[in-house]
Amino acid sequence: MNFTILGSGGCVALPKPLCQCKVCVEAREKGKPYSRYGCSLYLEDIELLVDTPEDIVHALNYSNIKEVNKVLFSHMDPDHVLGMRVFEHLRLNWFEVAEKKECSNAIMVHAMKHVMEDINSIKSKYGSYLDYYEKVRNLIKREVIEEHIYLDQIKLTFIKAGVATVFVFEEKNKKVIYAPCDVKPFPINNIFMDADVMIIGNTIVGDELKDGYILNNESNIFSELFRMNEIEDLKNQYKIKKVIITHLEEDWGKSYDDYLKFQEQYDGILFAYDGMKVEV
Repeated sequence: MNFTILGSGGCVALPKPLCQCKVCVEAREKGKPYSRYGCSLYLEDIELLVDTPEDIVHALNYSNIKEVNKVLFSHMDPDHVLGMRVFEHLRLNWFEVAEKKECSNAIMVHAMKHVMEDINSIKSKYGSYLDYYEKVRNLIKREVIEEHIYLDQIKLTFIKAGVATVFVFEEKNKKVIYAPCDVKPFPINNIFMDADVMIIGNTIVGDELKDGYILNNESNIFSELFRMNEIEDLKNQYKIKKVIITHLEEDWGKSYDDYLKFQEQYDGILFAYDGMKVEV
């Protein structure tokens, strides 16, 4: 399985608009890998995209993606779904519309029931955006997944984690876990055992954050976000060979170079960057 981390950033862009901190200035001056698009993933084998952050059009172009035929949604947070207008970029042909021709190769959109219902609630006065893309423009076809689906030779399992989803990709004896956001507490499931790679987000990196901010150990944020030692515990508990931390927030106040230094402190834990290839 050949994955590309299209976007490794968090809920705020890096560089953050207007911000003149050294990390954002560096990201503007140097570009990739110091800058980061919103959190998203691509599986080349089945032309599958996970999530559509607002800048997904740019992320697809940056990684030179040639085709998207399937989309997974992990949850409804704006930084994971509000780039859904990419469906129009990928499939809408106004010349064919003018000739009253419908799209003949709709993108399959998969999500768990609670996620699909949440996203269907995003609407304008004309109704749900997803209804528009499916029922008016015929650009997509939705499918609710209860537990798992086979896409070609890959088994894809959906595991509910609160409002979000953990995805497990399996092909032959290879296994990849993708848990981008809002997955704490992490669900207990033996399917995670002996995974080759876990790509996981929402992890606070370092004791000192942006502008020297130090989190209080009693902060409510720790009920939502992982600490690095909790990621190590998950890695050990499920005997996962390699972990990649994604959804790296601008608030952590760290540059690409900082993350490279942090990697030296951990065994088998890496930090994502835009365009990172993960081959399993």
